[in-house]
Amino acid sequence: MYWIIFIGFSLLSWVISNRLSAKFKEYSKIPTENYMTGKEVAEKMLRDNDIYDVSVQCVEGQLTDHYDPTKKVVNLSKSVYYGNSVASAAVAAHECGHAVQHAESYSWLQLRSSLVPVVNFASRWVMWVLLAGMILINTFPSLLLAGIVLFGLTTLFSFVTLPVEINASSRALAWLDTHQITSTASHGKAQHALRLAAYTYVVAALSSLATLCYYVMMYLGNNDD
Repeated sequence: MYWIIFIGFSLLSWVISNRLSAKFKEYSKIPTENYMTGKEVAEKMLRDNDIYDVSVQCVEGQLTDHYDPTKKVVNLSKSVYYGNSVASAAVAAHECGHAVQHAESYSWLQLRSSLVPVVNFASRWVMWVLLAGMILINTFPSLLLAGIVLFGLTTLFSFVTLPVEINASSRALAWLDTHQITSTASHGKAQHALRLAAYTYVVAALSSLATLCYYVMMYLGNNDD
């Protein structure tokens, strides 16, 4: 049953990822109303929210866009940074949505940020501990339990990420509409692109939960023997 669920989530993740890439390419060909680049969209959204201590930078890679709260930098991939399309505007505004969350001390973002050091530690060791725990499950079951706790922390992080990403998209879409960066026709496309991006986080969280349940059942099943 676990492998059916795992394969199902993997296929769903692959479908959403490919659809997101396809839609991003499609919407990258549709210009915004005023032909603003992603960089210009990001800078304007920051100013409109009275944020002047966050910079906008260009980074390498495809869909590598992210906001770094430790350095207060909105990092945009080249296609977004220089692009003047609906896709570029949506992604740039979404990342700035995180900057606005940071400036307003959005509770879910603060919680996620507080979990980062712990999750970084857990991510570094979780697979090794789980592997050792499964090998030594009959002689040292507590090791598997330790791995489950570490994996549980990464799963918790995945679910805490969901409201952060959804809220950032809501802020982005509201701002794009209010400031007429997108038109009535193109706003739906921006919304669709961000919704697909959100789905990737949802699938990742559910997949992580399913895997966590598998390890828990393995641990409990061994204790029943």
